[in-house]
Amino acid sequence: MPNRLLRVNAYTTFDMLDGEAVGHDFTEEAFAVLNVTAPRQNPDHVRLELELDNGQLDHLPAHADRVTLSASEARTLAEELESYADRVEAAQSDDAPDRSDD
Repeated sequence: MPNRLLRVNAYTTFDMLDGEAVGHDFTEEAFAVLNVTAPRQNPDHVRLELELDNGQLDHLPAHADRVTLSASEARTLAEELESYADRVEAAQSDDAPDRSDD
């Protein structure tokens, strides 16, 4: 990823995801970095960071998006992620072929 703004290392939460940028008159797909972090000393927030590979984007300049969450907000997000992950897994298992004949 040329001109990267987020530091990516062995501790990065996700360093290669499928990302999408949506504007009023465009939609672009690119590889993305998604990271969750908190300050090492005296942590008072959780930070969620997202950066799309700007080498794959035509409409946006190099940038990273960051959201700062309280501990409570981070837990709410985690609960929502768990709920939707359960929903996706249930739908995928419902779509799984019936193997009772095997």
